[in-house]
Amino acid sequence: MKLAWILWLSQMLPQPAADSLCLSTTVYLEARDQTLRGQQAVAEVALRRRDSGLWGDSVCEVVTARKQFAPTIVAPGTRLQNADAWAKSVSVALNAERNWALPPGQRKELVPGASHFMAHQIASPSWRNAYRVATIGDHTFLRVQSLKPQAQPPRS
Repeated sequence: MKLAWILWLSQMLPQPAADSLCLSTTVYLEARDQTLRGQQAVAEVALRRRDSGLWGDSVCEVVTARKQFAPTIVAPGTRLQNADAWAKSVSVALNAERNWALPPGQRKELVPGASHFMAHQIASPSWRNAYRVATIGDHTFLRVQSLKPQAQPPRS
């Protein structure tokens, strides 16, 4: 599958299926060679960012925000060819979404408060000296800014 096709499909799918596809794609592109824990931490950062509303109100908006995650950094023609890694990424994304749907005090957080992460071999961002929450594999998870969930409108 090509990345461009996956991103197009995510725009055609209803929620929450679209967000699950976008999160799976991000886990695959960012962390398919990492441990399960590393993949879960990448998903957690994306979900925390979604809750903040600063990069968008859906996972798809968050992971396709300009230069934030791999879906906007790698070439659209990139092929997601490793079927085993894809299946694991989908499983990680779905489990992360179930975990994140729990009330905040009941969630299992691997990188509490992490708003960003970087892979040492390929990135040296300006915020690399922020507070380090954890290092898992070759990714360091950082709290660059304190993210709080946006206020939800009252439901009628």
